[in-house]
Amino acid sequence: MSNRPWMDPREHRDHRNAGLAWCARIVRHGLLALIVVGTVAAAAVPLRAQTDDDPIVQLVAEPAELTMRVGDEVEVRITGVTRSGAQVDAPPVRLVGPFSAVRVREGVVTALAAGDYSLIATLVQDGDPPAGETVMVRVPVRIDWPAVARVVVTPLTNHSLLAGTTIRLGVRAEHADGSERPDPQVEWRSDTPGIATVDGFGRVTASAPGTATITATVDGVTGTATLSAAPFTATTLTITGGVSRARTGDVIDFGAEVRNEGGELLPRVPVEWSHAYEAAPGTMAPPATAQVHDGRFVADLPGLYSVVANAGPLAARTSFEIVSRDVVQQLEIHGQGREQRVRTTDFWVFEGVDERDYAVTGAKRSDGYGFVWDVTDPANIFKTDSVQVDARSVNDMKVSPDGRYATMTREGASDRRNGVVILDLADPAHPVIASEVTEYGLTGGVHNAFPTNDHVFALAGGDKYVILDVSDIYNPRYVGEYNHPDSRLHDVWVMDGLAYSAEWATGLVVVDVGDGRWGGSPENPVFVSSYPLPTGGTHAVFPYISESTGKHYVFVGDEIMTRRGLAWEGPGRGRGSYQLPYDAETGMHGIPLVTQGYIQIIDFSDPEDPEMVARYEVPEYGTHNIWVEDDVLYQAYYEGGVRMVDVSGELMGNLYTQGREIAVFKAFDPAGYVPNSPMAWSVMPFKGRIFFSDTNSGLWSARLVPRSRPIS
Repeated sequence: MSNRPWMDPREHRDHRNAGLAWCARIVRHGLLALIVVGTVAAAAVPLRAQTDDDPIVQLVAEPAELTMRVGDEVEVRITGVTRSGAQVDAPPVRLVGPFSAVRVREGVVTALAAGDYSLIATLVQDGDPPAGETVMVRVPVRIDWPAVARVVVTPLTNHSLLAGTTIRLGVRAEHADGSERPDPQVEWRSDTPGIATVDGFGRVTASAPGTATITATVDGVTGTATLSAAPFTATTLTITGGVSRARTGDVIDFGAEVRNEGGELLPRVPVEWSHAYEAAPGTMAPPATAQVHDGRFVADLPGLYSVVANAGPLAARTSFEIVSRDVVQQLEIHGQGREQRVRTTDFWVFEGVDERDYAVTGAKRSDGYGFVWDVTDPANIFKTDSVQVDARSVNDMKVSPDGRYATMTREGASDRRNGVVILDLADPAHPVIASEVTEYGLTGGVHNAFPTNDHVFALAGGDKYVILDVSDIYNPRYVGEYNHPDSRLHDVWVMDGLAYSAEWATGLVVVDVGDGRWGGSPENPVFVSSYPLPTGGTHAVFPYISESTGKHYVFVGDEIMTRRGLAWEGPGRGRGSYQLPYDAETGMHGIPLVTQGYIQIIDFSDPEDPEMVARYEVPEYGTHNIWVEDDVLYQAYYEGGVRMVDVSGELMGNLYTQGREIAVFKAFDPAGYVPNSPMAWSVMPFKGRIFFSDTNSGLWSARLVPRSRPIS
């Protein structure tokens, strides 16, 4: 390890590659049994020695294909066949499968989700094999769900069923172990259609008073609900609440009062809501304009709207105007700390004890370098130092709130002992290594960490987070850890004693690590709640208390590094530009990456019953890291650049289509790591400025220009 100003990583690459070749020889001769690969489930089977003069040219899997049910476990054995036809038992292979569908550990495959997939076993060889010479075998995997054991039918609301009204039923199809069948295919039937009918979506409409039994069938297993329909006695329906004028994105609350002939207010009467839109003159074929749900309305486009309420034969409507949100501001770019030799990753801006402002940045494939920048003058960003550790990449750099220390995470150490590095910021321009922690499961690699003043939450190989007491940064002390069952995680953020973790297919997981309401502490983390998200690529998380409403939101982001199956799949297949080194002669570094995914916004006001309320989805791009401050979402949106979004007021619907975007900047740098290829990685507001890192061009500073106002 060293602590010195930046030097070109090519000077150190030969030494690192020699170490990697040595590791490869260890693998080849059977001394290592586990290989972890990227973000997919991966494991290696036991190894035996091979002969160099008779290389393996084919792999054979037993069984050759798998048919499983969710929860089943099957051992897959891989045999090598040499050029002479000899068989090699348990050759050195990397066995992988889609992370969300299977778990692979020591050759044992566990089925996690139904569908058709493939396992791929690849022979581990010294260095990169020549094109076309990769030795691999593909194992088709068909996974079915377990048999349905029970079907439960329940109303989705507490409304009464009255003649002439409709309510909706929900279905839960359970397997024998109590787990739920996702998206069951349901057949609905009413035994008394003269009293109530049911459509293919569980919507029950009563036509006369009486009792009806509704049956739901899933895979031959039935469940029933018996409903009683009462007479409809209401005579008036009135819409309450609302406004005469609002902006796109504003959430408007409407209510409905249903009364009988005597003026008595009737509770629990089913009311169905809809809306109508009148576009501005000349507007043809407008897109989806708004949505209304249980009386809560939000518009995407300006225009004249009517909200309609229906209760049986009764109807009421009210009209209002929606105008443009009008929040666009100019973004001034002030400076750039250009970095074209490595991929810039996570960063953190802070005020040092010398009262100057600094940023620390990580880098992929940098031979273990992290960098220190002076950003006191945002128009003149310059490096003051670098810190090198034994690693392939320094992925994450963060600073404690008190500016006392920084965390530096690393992956790809030559001795395979990665862990987290603690930097002393007593001299912020020239940090020194205070300590390293590689025990407690941190050996395999730390992708992210989160520092508080007294504790560090460090991710251990994407499996759990380890909690360290860093009251003395030169002697960190293990105090606890949290490992969510059958889950892999990528990010953790701690606020007010709650740890929010982004756990890929599991979604959002929240744990009490000091809040205390659930009895948790750093020494005794206690699970609070979890929330599965639809994409299965939960990557980043940011909890936030709204300045304008006081609501507790959690912003959760996807990371999906492929566009496969979409109309625009993008350039590059297979290895992609992460694998291509700096080319000094051409200045080129491969091709741009392509992504998809979006920000999902969860109302966390009730920690034990969170609710998805909104999203921010920009077409054709994928999200990365998040920051929210002063009711502005600062979003690094990979190829979509860095984006500032108004998140004031209540949130509902898609913020992108509501005109909430304030500013967008895409870093087209002709001298970048990948020239003219924006790839925003992280963003952070600081002292009225906006700092962001672009993985292809370095560290940038900017400012939103205050909107000019007319002089009265």
